[in-house]
Amino acid sequence: MSVRLSLLALFVLAASLGQAVRAGAEPPASLPADTFETASGPLEITFVGHGTLMMRFGGKVIHIDPYAKLADYATLPKADLILLTHHHQDHLDLGAIAPIRTPNTRLVLTASCAEKLPDGEVMKNGDRRTEVGVGIEAVPAYNLLHKRDNGQPFHPRGEGNGYVLTFGATRVYVAGDTENTPEMKALTGIDVAFLPMNLPYTMTPDMVSDAARALKPKVLYPYHYGETDPASLTALLADLPEVEVRIRPMR
Repeated sequence: MSVRLSLLALFVLAASLGQAVRAGAEPPASLPADTFETASGPLEITFVGHGTLMMRFGGKVIHIDPYAKLADYATLPKADLILLTHHHQDHLDLGAIAPIRTPNTRLVLTASCAEKLPDGEVMKNGDRRTEVGVGIEAVPAYNLLHKRDNGQPFHPRGEGNGYVLTFGATRVYVAGDTENTPEMKALTGIDVAFLPMNLPYTMTPDMVSDAARALKPKVLYPYHYGETDPASLTALLADLPEVEVRIRPMR
């Protein structure tokens, strides 16, 4: 290789690394993952950060609310299924979706998300469907108490979804942006739950504790918790040993 070509290769490499650093991107190896054994094989859940997850099951890859500020999505596995909970920019990020979407990727989203991505499958609150061998139930996600200065809820009822995903017989609840609604607390058989704790937009630690006492998941992840101290939730649930609280670093 000539000196000129060597310098060009180094320049391209440096530019690409610089772009990843500027974007705050992280390589896949640095992202924490937990594995759960299901009746149909292992389920791997990667907490990318904020309100963003990636799951692997049965040879399929599922991305939930991909967000480009958290990872370099060009380096992450292509999606067999993408789930979007609602249309806010930290949950619907076209720049994160583009690198992981293929012509065969299934896209499940809300009606408000479909205004930007009209070629997905819209699920309304209460809808059920199966995609890539995974059962999906859309759970209402909305505010009961927390509102904007104009009196409107941060997340109005009917706009957003949480999702209960069924892997074999294992049920994983990804709540999206919501408070501890009656619909959430009526869910049964939840094995793993991701509940948001980001003030003032979602739940207080007391609200998450209340939801956990109703859901009684085997494993509870507080996520999307912003500046709220997740250790406060561990203290609130100290008398509920059947619920294991797992705290992952928030980015």
